[in-house]
Amino acid sequence: MFKSKYLNDVYASLSQRYADQPEFLQAVEEFVTSMDVLVEKDPRIQKDAIIERMVEPERIIKFRVSWVDDKGQVQVNRAMRVQFNSAIGPYKGGIRFDQSVNESIMKFLAFEQTFKNSLTGLPMGGAKGGSDFNPYGKSDNEIMRFCQNYILELYRHIGPRMDVPAGDLGVGAREIGFMYGMYKRIENEFSGTFTSKGIESGGSLGRAEATGYGLCYFVEEMLKTYKNETFKDKRVIISGAGKVGSMAAQKVIELGGKVIGMSDISGVIRDENGIDLDLILKLSKTNSCVMDKYRDYHPDATFSPTTKDIWKIPCDIALPCATQNEIYLDSAKELVSKGCFLVAEGANMPTTIEATKYFQENHILFGPGKAANAGGVAVSGLEMTQNAMFMNWTFEEVDAKLHVIMENIFRKCYDAACQHTGRPEDLVTGANIAGFLKVYHAMLQQGV
Repeated sequence: MFKSKYLNDVYASLSQRYADQPEFLQAVEEFVTSMDVLVEKDPRIQKDAIIERMVEPERIIKFRVSWVDDKGQVQVNRAMRVQFNSAIGPYKGGIRFDQSVNESIMKFLAFEQTFKNSLTGLPMGGAKGGSDFNPYGKSDNEIMRFCQNYILELYRHIGPRMDVPAGDLGVGAREIGFMYGMYKRIENEFSGTFTSKGIESGGSLGRAEATGYGLCYFVEEMLKTYKNETFKDKRVIISGAGKVGSMAAQKVIELGGKVIGMSDISGVIRDENGIDLDLILKLSKTNSCVMDKYRDYHPDATFSPTTKDIWKIPCDIALPCATQNEIYLDSAKELVSKGCFLVAEGANMPTTIEATKYFQENHILFGPGKAANAGGVAVSGLEMTQNAMFMNWTFEEVDAKLHVIMENIFRKCYDAACQHTGRPEDLVTGANIAGFLKVYHAMLQQGV
């Protein structure tokens, strides 16, 4: 699979040990593929067992959460926190509340977070956590009780210099507020232990927009560097109409592009007149699914209940912003055949390895998620800075800093690709190497 026998042995052992964790193994395979060009040049990687240490989390905390629903019934959920690597700073990563939460997904997300955080240039290690609790359909009081009981265990393992959680799927400002409130009562301190907080609780302006905006700033650099072009008049499709997808759409339109297709779990809307984003944002305030209602207001648009049909729409740029593994090989072929020349990941690992290889083989510009969607954690890092300084920056200040960070991330990936592969467009290898090197050197300095 890999050129290096060392890497083959490491991955074979890992695959046997975690055969029941496909998402985690997929993330490791994609990363280790990029390490082939480094291990021959630097024997210390094998000598100091760097890869073996990097693919095992430093710590996994598992616990149960017992709570009482509005009917007085006791409910029990499973929860965990994967603290993957702290070589360059305190652990940093989101909390996810969803039935899909399991060890494989949490490990893959924490592993990716390690290198994503490294690319931002900010001192943050990698972590992820969550529970199989589903907040949808629950009352505010039920969510509050669950969050409070969740923190009754997690508080022991987090802190501003230890581990700083944030929001993720199923966890927004409401959930973070409940968790932070409980943490403050237990620890008797007002500190930056959580990010994605409400503004009044010390949150940062621009956090809600950060991942979507940052994605577009990264794509902007790709267009400028590889094609000497901008978003102007580009036809764009976006999967996912949540926080990331909707904010990416907003920035695409602002930069002169035309969003002609969007999707959510209800299906896909194609509107050649340009998606009415104001309508989608309005509908989303009262509905979890909005695409199937869009045609009530724009009858010229077409709707499909099949979410993967988003990739059948002819476009210039595709931005997958929904979830992991949403672009399989067949969808990649559809995109290429319909004229798409650039794909950038707004979600975590939304493209399978086979699809990514197909894009690269067909000279499609590809922005990997660990680089392209790092805007969210970048602004979380800026929130930590503001908390430590007891001050708030304006939205414009935060956005300007985000723009610079995303430009720098692209440049790191581009430079690493040029130096180590001779293929400037290979941002996958570039992102993995650039993210790896900072963590690697810190691990060498700190010993075994």
